[in-house]
Amino acid sequence: MSFITAINCMDGRVQEPVIKWLKQQYDVTYVDMITEPGPIKILAEQQPAQLLQSIKDRVDISVNKHGSEKIALITHYDCAGNPVEKDIQMDQLKKARETVSAWDFPVELIGLWVDDNWMVYKI
Repeated sequence: MSFITAINCMDGRVQEPVIKWLKQQYDVTYVDMITEPGPIKILAEQQPAQLLQSIKDRVDISVNKHGSEKIALITHYDCAGNPVEKDIQMDQLKKARETVSAWDFPVELIGLWVDDNWMVYKI
């Protein structure tokens, strides 16, 4: 069995495209989906603290119990939990990557953007 971790928005429109893309690109069996509304904003701002810790705790399970070797950070078009323009989301994605990197999990970090046609792009 192989796993990949996805920190994704709770928005149901992005779930299937992201799962399909990750499975195809990385040849994994399972995607551990960690969802929150606008998680990239939470990770970038490191607030609220309890949600940040919750995300970290779930990543820990995915990496240390399921053996996930990659974490995908996903942001998307028309996010209700983080209703800002794409360029702001790209800046947040960079900061989110720094936050997760500082957790020191032995994984590769992947940034993904899901557009208005629900197509997934690696950033």
